[in-house]
Amino acid sequence: MKLASFRNGTRDGELTIVSRDLRNAVSAKDIAPCLRVAVESWAEVEADLEKRAQALESDALAEMFSFDPAEFMAPLPRAFQWLDASAYRSHGERMVKAFNVVPQTLRARHPLMYQGCSDRFYGAVEDFPIPSELNIDLEGEVAIITDQIPMAATADAVQDKVLLIMLANDVSLRALIGEMNLGFGMIQCKPSTAFSPVAVTPDELGSAWRNGKLHLPIHISVRGDHLGSPDAGEMECSFFDLMAHAAATRELSAGTILGSGTVSNADSSVGVACISEQRALEKIRSGSPITDFLHFGDTVRIEAFDQAGQSVFGAINHQMVQLVMPSRFSEDH
Repeated sequence: MKLASFRNGTRDGELTIVSRDLRNAVSAKDIAPCLRVAVESWAEVEADLEKRAQALESDALAEMFSFDPAEFMAPLPRAFQWLDASAYRSHGERMVKAFNVVPQTLRARHPLMYQGCSDRFYGAVEDFPIPSELNIDLEGEVAIITDQIPMAATADAVQDKVLLIMLANDVSLRALIGEMNLGFGMIQCKPSTAFSPVAVTPDELGSAWRNGKLHLPIHISVRGDHLGSPDAGEMECSFFDLMAHAAATRELSAGTILGSGTVSNADSSVGVACISEQRALEKIRSGSPITDFLHFGDTVRIEAFDQAGQSVFGAINHQMVQLVMPSRFSEDH
């Protein structure tokens, strides 16, 4: 089952079911008004949603319409919590080797994770506004939407708590990343995140979803050029482990979004999912980075395909644009 949020003028959008081939859609607002409500009452609405999804696949619904990502918000336009991890060891190792970035994190005995802003997410094809060109970077990731998870739940106990899976571009402003060295949280260097047009239930993925990991390449293009296709299955720890880590001392509300961190593979020939890692590889190989960070007008595309070549989540396909208002940030910040 594939779910999305139609842009209807409200902050949460209208719950919509999308066909497997991403061609058609149908409203499910009579079952739950929005996806936020649906995930909070999943046990009560799942069967009805699945029944309508099956009817949509058989073209049995007169109310269906053509699916256009431009008419949709992020699957969850806002959430009670957005947590992002760093679950790919090769990404961290390259950053340390090239730029000597916080090497002690590689020796951590638990997953790395931060809490980002969750009150406003961007849709897959929305323009992404930034105050100025602060070394803008993309981060191609996998994300999950969870059911309610009790405090201190184990990884074994949360394996049925993954409700939906989607892709993310967790944008970073590398010029402001120094705030991490202040010993507190990240705020300015981590703006809002963009998500794929649809969120997908685990059963929809078949064998591509196993052991708490998505086993598909994530195809990344920047400025129309291919950047990489790393396999998302090479996580050092699974989403089950990440959920247990996040819930160690607090309950997670239904609708919590949890990201994998930048997808990365030990085999660098498959490319990368962020510009910083590409620059790290360039510095390791030749002594200096070459690839530019994103500029205003640059586009980012993030997408995953199944074995039949069908887009699974739809594409994140957006453009970086300058915020049209006075800003206290300057180009030489």
